[in-house]
Amino acid sequence: MAFPHRPDAPELPDFSMLKRLARDQLIYLLEQLPGKKDLFIEADLMSPLDRIANVSILKQHEVDKLYKVENKPPFSSSEQLCFLVRPRIKNMRYIANLVNADKMAGRTRKYKVIFSPQKFYACEMVLEEEGIYGDVSCDEWAFSLLPLDVDLLSMELPEFFRDYFLEGDQCWINTVAQALHLLSTLYGPFPNCYGIGRCAKMSHELWRKLEEEEDGETKGRRPEIGHVFLLDRDVDFVTALCSQVVYEGLVDDTFRVKCGSVDFGPEVTSSDKSLKVLLNAEDKVFNEIRNEHFSNVFGFLSQKARNLQAQYDRRRGMDIKQMKNFVSQELKGLKQEHRLLSLHIGACESIMKKKTKQDFQELIKTEHALLEGFSIRESTNYIEEHIDRQVSPIESLRLMCLLSITENGLIPKDYRSLKTQYLQSYGPEHLLTFSNLRRAGLLTEQAPGDTLTAMESKVSKLVTDKAAGKITDAFSSLAKRSNFRAISKKLNLIPRVDGEYDLKVPRDMAYVFSGAYVPLSCRIIEQVLERQSWQGLDEVVRLLNCSELAFTDMTKEDKASSESLRLILVVFLGGCTFSEISALRFLGREKGYRFIFLTTAVTNSVRLMEAMSEVKA
Repeated sequence: MAFPHRPDAPELPDFSMLKRLARDQLIYLLEQLPGKKDLFIEADLMSPLDRIANVSILKQHEVDKLYKVENKPPFSSSEQLCFLVRPRIKNMRYIANLVNADKMAGRTRKYKVIFSPQKFYACEMVLEEEGIYGDVSCDEWAFSLLPLDVDLLSMELPEFFRDYFLEGDQCWINTVAQALHLLSTLYGPFPNCYGIGRCAKMSHELWRKLEEEEDGETKGRRPEIGHVFLLDRDVDFVTALCSQVVYEGLVDDTFRVKCGSVDFGPEVTSSDKSLKVLLNAEDKVFNEIRNEHFSNVFGFLSQKARNLQAQYDRRRGMDIKQMKNFVSQELKGLKQEHRLLSLHIGACESIMKKKTKQDFQELIKTEHALLEGFSIRESTNYIEEHIDRQVSPIESLRLMCLLSITENGLIPKDYRSLKTQYLQSYGPEHLLTFSNLRRAGLLTEQAPGDTLTAMESKVSKLVTDKAAGKITDAFSSLAKRSNFRAISKKLNLIPRVDGEYDLKVPRDMAYVFSGAYVPLSCRIIEQVLERQSWQGLDEVVRLLNCSELAFTDMTKEDKASSESLRLILVVFLGGCTFSEISALRFLGREKGYRFIFLTTAVTNSVRLMEAMSEVKA
């Protein structure tokens, strides 16, 4: 059921070192303010910090009280204040208000600002403007890699997507380059590097500069990771916009996985309390179902429950000595497995209830039709109905974006009609969101004249106006060959299947979308690794509008072992989904690779839309 790795699969590097490094650096920074101090933490940093240094570790290093950085500054009686924040202007204003209030009251205290993962010049400018630059000491906590699992590293920068792909702000590129530099310092140089996208190219160039500046650090080291692949999120928006159907993806879509853990409410825990659960390979039950298509999960869990019961039943015919062994060696493990099993069964039931309520089958059918380019008119009607019934502003927006990208823009008539209905249904405050989606290329309108070919205009002259309208409509979905359609054909993203697609024994990566679609991002990675270059993919690169932005960087590396050459680090800039992670884990199992994922944050269709939205939920 779970993906058993082939016996010859390479071992993964131990990433716990990254946690220890981050913890030691934070402790070092806290100790530079000796004595008791209060720590103000930005909300976004609380979950990542909890995974690195919990409250008891902070208390050991004389942190007295912990406060959240909020609009209303709390009263703190401590003589030393320490702020752990992201480099944002609003945080600087918050700190300035606190310091200036102390000055007015004639209080003198020590202030320290720790920026994570780096400090921006703009922040120092604001501190100077506010007249407190000389009163605070500033430091950086270069914490940019959080191991969420044995093969998943996250930079926990969800804002990266909006900042770069919408605002065009390049401030985080340095953070990515620094993170790659740290990895190559710890785990040896990367002999082969590939990438696609403007952000990937810039990050790679900056990272190479850092390597040259500190030349010699990785010289002579054996590479542990043979290939690194950098990929921009805007190369493949389609995959991120699809509903997820693998278990881990569904848990994320339904309950929101945050920083590697999830809050299961009373409806899952069958008690009156919520429970925070870490989702990683240490959870044996979860590890076996995480990459499975949801349709297989129930069957697997009920089989597991039967096996567990059989193990409990063994104690019936035991003598005292056997019973003693059973209690001391097996019982604890069985109880733990029992607890996890009932949690995941509860989660499955909760997912089923929610999906039945929102008619998930119909939704998936529409998505598959959009991906395959069939019945576009019916799909558009489905989206209109979705908007008119006010199902959910984010969901409606997501479907519109999926329609737009798969069709290479909406025909003006449809664009105007859908936009008008959306604003009337969900409110005019969403107007700015449409502007953002357009700028990012997620929801666009075809330019007039894109739709009719010469042949069609001749045909339409021969028939009456009313019929011509119908013909134009029919042709418009065919005529403008959207790049997605062309790419999909070139890379064979829509598998041709005779009969049913067997989800129990997947044959390719398309199983993560019920056999309807192979994630574009994963197919690109597969093709480049097969060729060990972009050779023969020129047409695909051109269709992706990345002609200048696909690169290969190979170093002559004699020290690379055959094992390290089967370890591949995939870097998603702008976020990656659990579906892509599951698809690449499957590819790795098939080809004898192991993939390691580094992402700016784990994302899904809802987070993608929220990042673009001007209306805060």
